[in-house]
Amino acid sequence: MTLLELSGLRKHFPVKGGFLVRRQVGQVHAVDGIDLSIQAGQTLGLVGESGCGKSTAGRLAARLLEPTDGRVVYDGRDISHAGRRALKPIRPDIQMIFQDPYASLNPRHTVGSIVRGPMDINDLHSPGTRDAKVRELLETVGLNPEHVNRFPHEFSGGQRQRIGIARALALEPRLIVADEPVSALDVSIQAQVVNLLRRLQRELGIAFLFIAHDLAVVRHFSQRVAVMYLGKIVEIADRTSLYERPRHPYTHALLSAVPEVEVDGAPRERIRLRGDVPSPIDPPSGCRFRTRCWKAQPTCAVEEPPLVRLPGNGEGHLTACHFPEPPPGSPAA
Repeated sequence: MTLLELSGLRKHFPVKGGFLVRRQVGQVHAVDGIDLSIQAGQTLGLVGESGCGKSTAGRLAARLLEPTDGRVVYDGRDISHAGRRALKPIRPDIQMIFQDPYASLNPRHTVGSIVRGPMDINDLHSPGTRDAKVRELLETVGLNPEHVNRFPHEFSGGQRQRIGIARALALEPRLIVADEPVSALDVSIQAQVVNLLRRLQRELGIAFLFIAHDLAVVRHFSQRVAVMYLGKIVEIADRTSLYERPRHPYTHALLSAVPEVEVDGAPRERIRLRGDVPSPIDPPSGCRFRTRCWKAQPTCAVEEPPLVRLPGNGEGHLTACHFPEPPPGSPAA
């Protein structure tokens, strides 16, 4: 069952200029027409370089931002431009885990009040049972329930992120948008947090939009993976198909930077992209990756490639490229 569907989703932020009179001089094309869907109880990984629009897409999915255009459909209801009153009954179902475990917790509140806060605001559970629920949640995420009266600064980074996870679980959500939840943590702590999220998904049936730039972490946790570049989805497929049979040059470049990812038993040759990511204020015409792509042709500057299924790919494997890489094992590979 499709829990969340994003269709033609766009988010443009105005750029102001002028000295005496401020006026709009441009737009940041943060998200520029993406289509994604998340099934109940499954994880969709969203990967790409910094500044490609992943976090904005996550905030649009959670309706923390209102889209410029397109649709956000949650459980069959169009919430694209729903107001505060219409969103209120949906808010508990969609929760966030933020990237920075230091900035996302109020330093003046105890752990108990941080985790209990969502229940108080949404009047979930009877007041007399909320403290017991807080202790249960802390135990669920691997923290000592006796630490409810401690403050965030008394915990390590990994423990703070577990507090953030407990807060997200407090309202018993059906979907969690995890915005790079392990990028600020040490490698050993990353594994603990990701394994915790996997366990919670199995036990509670929660769906995740898992945003990250670490493809090894995404492979470990996601059933489907979407690759984003400069506000566009350039490839999307199930985990096995994308990692073993990538077709878009940008996906190849990203995967080549992950040493443990192999094709036919051999490590990928490292691909170093030339130049920097173009400005989202003035993105390239046609294919947005063409300015850094070694396969670019004149057609790429004129015509934007559609996101379609290519010969040799499975039904759910879609790629947006005029000159895709051949699948491994084909005569052209």
